[in-house]
Amino acid sequence: MQIVAPISRVEEIPILAAAGADELYCSVVSEQWLERFRTSGISRRAFGNLPAYADLERAAGLAREQRVRLSLALNAQQYSAEQLAVMEDIAAHFDDLGGAAVIAGDALLIRQLARKNHRFRIHVSSIATCRNSEAAAFFQDLGADRIIFPRDITIREMEQIMAKVNGMEFEAFVLNDGCAYEEGVCHTIHLPARLGGPICLDQYQGSYQRLDGRPLSPEEQAALEHNDQEYQNWLWYRFGCGFSITREGLPYGPCALCALPRWQAAGLHAIKIAGRDAPLDRKKKSVEMVQAVREQLKQPENAVLHFARELRQQPQHCDSGRMCFYRDTPTPRRISAEEQTCDLNQDQESTPAT
Repeated sequence: MQIVAPISRVEEIPILAAAGADELYCSVVSEQWLERFRTSGISRRAFGNLPAYADLERAAGLAREQRVRLSLALNAQQYSAEQLAVMEDIAAHFDDLGGAAVIAGDALLIRQLARKNHRFRIHVSSIATCRNSEAAAFFQDLGADRIIFPRDITIREMEQIMAKVNGMEFEAFVLNDGCAYEEGVCHTIHLPARLGGPICLDQYQGSYQRLDGRPLSPEEQAALEHNDQEYQNWLWYRFGCGFSITREGLPYGPCALCALPRWQAAGLHAIKIAGRDAPLDRKKKSVEMVQAVREQLKQPENAVLHFARELRQQPQHCDSGRMCFYRDTPTPRRISAEEQTCDLNQDQESTPAT
């Protein structure tokens, strides 16, 4: 499985490549685009982009030097006819630079890029919300080479889709930047906190009323308050434990490190780290975490799961189940004292005498 990591500055490329990234992805919002369309919405992330085409050229050259593949995200949910024409020009320029792939979410853009017979591959963005094998086959017919799964499906659903659609690469999110709803059908914008933040983090205040007009009973009021608190707790986990990190600088999640053995068995091609607008250290630590677990994949599955669970040394968050990216993420099986004794005896038998 390839590790796919985000960049927002050219200088990040060698650092993330050295940490273990095999593929990188970025976007570019130039002054020309801003002057013409008065919007930064060339991709789904309004912030965290390369600022000029010259930076994209440098990034493409440096990626070649580092022997990593560079993908360009042109993945807003839709574009106007005028914007689509500009998208095609940007993609053609990226092709001239030797870019590896374009990530697109607009079905019309995917079709138009495929008809141009560019050398780069076409990756269907998670924004396109491919949730079943029929949708995957549809994008394959349009000319796509890889599908990036959305965040809101299960690992089992991924396995079923991959088993039914041959000749297509698949990619799934493994770390960071969860979504409270489903990003592909969410038409709001991702603003930084200083500009109001994303709508899914707004703290709306309201009250509950019965339809029949009667007052809520104490039990009903308590149940509703409990539900609200549980939702806030889930939201806290969905956004990386309140956007916090461990003392060692490791990000919390959402996390699917425990899914790597299952994904490998299913033939998943790539695992994606989200967060183009994140600080470099967060990106680097994320790549290092995924690389550390990937290096364990020759071990038995349960050993890999225990290794992944102990990376942050905060097992209570893993035990909650809410930090998992996917509802059916595997969890490590507890090893009995008898099994531990057996393992210890095997280790002693295999250790040469001195």
